[in-house]
Amino acid sequence: MRVTLREVTRHYPGLTALDAVDLEVGDGASVALTGPSGAGKSTVLHLAGGMDRPDQGVVEIDGEELTARRLDAHRRRTGFVFQRFHLLPALTALDNVLAPVRPRRVDFDRRERGMELLTAVGLEGRAQALPSELSGGQRQRVAIARALVSRPKLLLADEPTGNLDSATGRDIVDLLLDLRERFGMTMLLATHDAEVAASCDRIIRLQDGRITADDTVAPAADALDRLGGYRP
Repeated sequence: MRVTLREVTRHYPGLTALDAVDLEVGDGASVALTGPSGAGKSTVLHLAGGMDRPDQGVVEIDGEELTARRLDAHRRRTGFVFQRFHLLPALTALDNVLAPVRPRRVDFDRRERGMELLTAVGLEGRAQALPSELSGGQRQRVAIARALVSRPKLLLADEPTGNLDSATGRDIVDLLLDLRERFGMTMLLATHDAEVAASCDRIIRLQDGRITADDTVAPAADALDRLGGYRP
């Protein structure tokens, strides 16, 4: 899935989150969005996922404008991973994974899909565990499986390692990149962590709602040097 922002501006009360931003993300790419809090990282994700609309400019998906009429269909092709997991505490890991597709008619066996995804994220033995019985890294793995239950073509991750220790965070990023390749997804990932950013194909830095740097990563160590070990 290709994602394009053309002269996109988004205002909130007292804040310009994005200011005439142009951005092109190719099909199958992994792109890290970096920058300080309030730079516009999450806004880019929300616009790309159809969770928000620009005040000016155009968001295009595979070359077609993302209009109000196309929002529902686009959201179903998009997976979103949050920093705080947002699991339902009364549901098991398996039921949390299946929650997005419970209300919908689908052309696959829900339980089979859920177990397949829990296996893919290394939690095949914890399907009946409640979130309170899982570690932070395991809860994030459940959240990732949930994001993939509809077989999305676009994966959006907003600070997915923000609540995890560094070792667990690295495991989660490696998992995201592996699943992106396995399922053929485009991935946009917002992060404050330079090492996480350097794992992606491309690093885009935002400041005050504008893109201030756009680097291709090859190899990852070079990206860390260019960022100067950036951690705001």
